[in-house]
Amino acid sequence: MEKLKFNIHINAPREKVWKCMLEDKTYRIWTEAFHPGSYAVTDWQKGSKAKFLGPEGSGMVSRIAENIPNEFLSIEHLGMIVNGVEDTNSDEVKAWAGAHENYTFNNSNGGTELIIEMDSDEKYSDMFNGMWPKALEKLKELSESN
Repeated sequence: MEKLKFNIHINAPREKVWKCMLEDKTYRIWTEAFHPGSYAVTDWQKGSKAKFLGPEGSGMVSRIAENIPNEFLSIEHLGMIVNGVEDTNSDEVKAWAGAHENYTFNNSNGGTELIIEMDSDEKYSDMFNGMWPKALEKLKELSESN
């Protein structure tokens, strides 16, 4: 596993960035960079299951490892969902299960510095390095305009 890190300064308070990141309507917009039609099924509460899905119903199953509103969110990825079936036991999944995606929201220059740190299989690093900056720019645009 490799640790990837991304950050962006957003000219909006942490509360607004948090809301834009997690609210269904805006979540679907900023995550288009990863997969058009993406959405999340979760209440975002610590310990809750989270399903990150594409329009065809396949995606990832995860757990909200930590939720400190407007400060920190940690997602632990547990497996994949293919054709509506959760897979948390295959060798493919076991190679990366337990990977985390962490979001830290800091006050910075009258706005918010958002830092994302994630565990990634090295073979996906180039893909994420291309997608995350686009996603964060869209989140910035949404947070600064709404």
